[in-house]
Amino acid sequence: MDAFARALLDPDQPPPPGIRVRTGADSASRFAVYRNNVTVSLIEALAETYPVVRQLVGEAFFAAMAREYARCHPPISPVLAWYGRDFPEFIAGFAPAAVLSYLPDMARLEWAYGCAFHAADASSLPAQALLERAAQPELLARTRLRFAPAVRLIRSAHPVVSLWQAHQVEGEITLSGVDMARAEAALLVRPQSHVLVLPMPAHVAAFLDELMAGEPLGPAFERASASGPLPLPELFSKLLEMGAVVALDPASPQTGEIA
Repeated sequence: MDAFARALLDPDQPPPPGIRVRTGADSASRFAVYRNNVTVSLIEALAETYPVVRQLVGEAFFAAMAREYARCHPPISPVLAWYGRDFPEFIAGFAPAAVLSYLPDMARLEWAYGCAFHAADASSLPAQALLERAAQPELLARTRLRFAPAVRLIRSAHPVVSLWQAHQVEGEITLSGVDMARAEAALLVRPQSHVLVLPMPAHVAAFLDELMAGEPLGPAFERASASGPLPLPELFSKLLEMGAVVALDPASPQTGEIA
């Protein structure tokens, strides 16, 4: 099976031994057709997951990059929606894309979007539970938040949120208003069946990063607020409204997922 898989993804490999064609046609040419169909399917799966990356680099460049990725990273799941987890890291090491320094983070955002879309449902924390905890400041400071499975956080040194948003509108895409030197961050949530990408200031994103990693509210707040004011009432109201928080944990550490 390993020899078959290697030959299937590498056009420089000969067909594996034992291949037979009923019609008597040349096994090498028939296997090449099968190999091409598999490769095209993997490229199409990547294009579905990374549509903005594909638009940014163009069809031909994306196809060549995706083909090279497919040769090195065969699927490990029969569900093609989960194919391409390592594509952002691959892009970061893909020499022809080195001039596009923002591209790996754009891919990370798009992978996070797909993960948020397919994540399990979860019931949101009732607002009353947070209000009751807020009435006990010492306990609140030790509280850890549990986030919904769909929640993801993206922090980038590049304007990937603005670039992503520019590609969500119909018609001609314009990037003239995007500051390519701007660092951006976003929280991804799925309040119902639609994933939302919510831009976040850097220090707010740093605060959320710590909370998603299981840090208690008090210490995380102190560190993040040193970089700017944290509008906690508005932030927590938005988190609850978006169904981003599912539970409060005052004792046990909890590790969140960060895309």
